[in-house]
Amino acid sequence: MKRMLLAAAAICVGAAGPAWALDVTKSVDVAASPEAVWKTIGGFCGIGDWHPVIEKCALSKKGGKAVRTLSLKGGGTIVEEEESRNDTKMDYTYTILEGPLPVTDYHSTIMVAKAGSGSKVTWKGTFKAKGAPDAKAEEAIAGVYEAGLKGIADKAK
Repeated sequence: MKRMLLAAAAICVGAAGPAWALDVTKSVDVAASPEAVWKTIGGFCGIGDWHPVIEKCALSKKGGKAVRTLSLKGGGTIVEEEESRNDTKMDYTYTILEGPLPVTDYHSTIMVAKAGSGSKVTWKGTFKAKGAPDAKAEEAIAGVYEAGLKGIADKAK
């Protein structure tokens, strides 16, 4: 009986606690060198050159960090801040400050690595759903990543 009460209490505490972070990771193989792919990805505002839903990217600074304001085709904007960048390792990490996506506490990294005679681009993020079920938030982020990775692969050829 004591075990059942402890298990029930643990479930209640878990249900009342903070939402668990969700994770989405998507990758694409590209038939180009890692250096060529990293050049295609470009600087923090380079996303405007390869992501199909980005109409325009405007770069600014906030507290010494790069901030990009993405104007979306069809309307809407997303504001993101670059947390770190390593051109030698070919990766950068950023967070969403504001935007229409159904997520909060969003942190994401895009990275390029050698894979066979080409490259592998991986885009991964952690976040919590906001105003939508977890599955819908994961689906939205997965769609963003898949479209962007296709754009990188198409442009880097």
